[in-house]
Amino acid sequence: MNSSLSSEFAVRSRITAFIDQASLPAGGGHVLPVVNPADERTVSEVEESDATVVDRAVRAARRAFDEGSWPRMEVSERQAILRRVAALIREHARELSFLECLSSGIPMRHLSLGQIPRAALNFEFFAEFIGQCAGQVYTQDPRYMTFVTREPVGVGALIGPWNAPLALTSMKIAGCIGFGNCCVAKPAEQTPLAVARLMDLIVEAGVPAGVVNMVCGRGAVTGDALVRHPQVDLVSFTGGTATGRTVMAAAGSGLKPCSLELGGKSANIIFASADLERALDGALLGIFSNNGQQCLAGSRILVERSIAPKFIDAFIARTAQLKIGDPMDAATEIGPLAFRVHLDRVLSFVDVARSDGARLLIGGGRAAGFDRGFYMQPTAVVAADSRARICQEEVFGPFATFLVFDDLDHALAIANDSRFGLVSYIWSEHMPTVLRASRALRSGVVWVNTPMMRELRAPFGGVKESGMGREGGQSSMQFYTTEKTTALPVGAVPMARLGLG
Repeated sequence: MNSSLSSEFAVRSRITAFIDQASLPAGGGHVLPVVNPADERTVSEVEESDATVVDRAVRAARRAFDEGSWPRMEVSERQAILRRVAALIREHARELSFLECLSSGIPMRHLSLGQIPRAALNFEFFAEFIGQCAGQVYTQDPRYMTFVTREPVGVGALIGPWNAPLALTSMKIAGCIGFGNCCVAKPAEQTPLAVARLMDLIVEAGVPAGVVNMVCGRGAVTGDALVRHPQVDLVSFTGGTATGRTVMAAAGSGLKPCSLELGGKSANIIFASADLERALDGALLGIFSNNGQQCLAGSRILVERSIAPKFIDAFIARTAQLKIGDPMDAATEIGPLAFRVHLDRVLSFVDVARSDGARLLIGGGRAAGFDRGFYMQPTAVVAADSRARICQEEVFGPFATFLVFDDLDHALAIANDSRFGLVSYIWSEHMPTVLRASRALRSGVVWVNTPMMRELRAPFGGVKESGMGREGGQSSMQFYTTEKTTALPVGAVPMARLGLG
């Protein structure tokens, strides 16, 4: 652990639920450890929120929505508060980066350049967006003026992931409250530290009591109680596909709208017509940034046959030079995986790949030189065909799988041969190839000649088993608000009169 940062910033010994602007005092609930994946030491603990605590949090949000000022506040006032949250995130960026790194193992360089600024941008973006929203008026029927307005839905259950806790959970919070809703957020139990600190900043920014609450714990306990609570009106979940099915079933039993951003097995297609140096940089970023733990990772790297030997050799040479180490070190490019069970799962795919006939190119084991910590060697294999398990199942780690294709049709067939469909990558300087591929790929997002980027105005989400619903701009507005139609007669409209005999 970075000694200077650990002495500068306090780490709470216990994370408890945050309700009505205050953390609950420690009680006798079930306790879960928060482990630093770099050295396997317990750095904090989470007191799991049971159904009683979840009920208290939801009722606080419901009371704030039904009786409080937030949904009725002038938009300019909400905008000012959201901007203040963003400013406080930036002011405390080093602390938030430290806390996020401490529990997740995500390298500080990735957090400081990407995820923490993104958390601030989420609040800034929705502050701007809500100031531009407009209703509709219909006057085609000359007897009436009919107008459509959007109103907040109510109380949102917002369940964030462990691989980008602050960036992705804050996207849900900013979108939900930006449109006037109140919420109960649940960060992943493995990585609650930065999200818990965000709660304090939200209070400092002036968000009223009950508008944003937080509960902690495992999905089967805390998450289930939250999703099923009768006073929750909508559910937003980011996480694994298997858990997403459970969340959707629970939400469906209450007829609650549900937005799911789930797993991925994204195709990263490298054509011979690509700028190969940029494509190489993009392929490395696509699979190894964030320690490989991202649903949008370009984990299936498809390379055209004529360039495959040269490209794969260059990829392996660069992979061998990746700097693995303490995620607090600014020079580290790959840190530890988030927790032991996940490390064991990712490593198990080496044997899975071999059993399916894949050829190991590099890595395949725990990284050398570490007495403790969940460090893994960056790994790459060449698969025999696209039906192999290593090409079909999400690994969620620093594990690249290469496939070789002969032409555009072959590449598209391989890319679409997946039950997932979150993002796709295309690397080519030949515009007809780009246009045809972008049209044919079955994914919610296509990135051309660029690694991961987010345009928050545009919808983000997947198809097939990568989820349903979208986040960003208009998509978030459609999810977090409901439409109301009001019809006004223009003058005295004739109507039938009943009961006159």
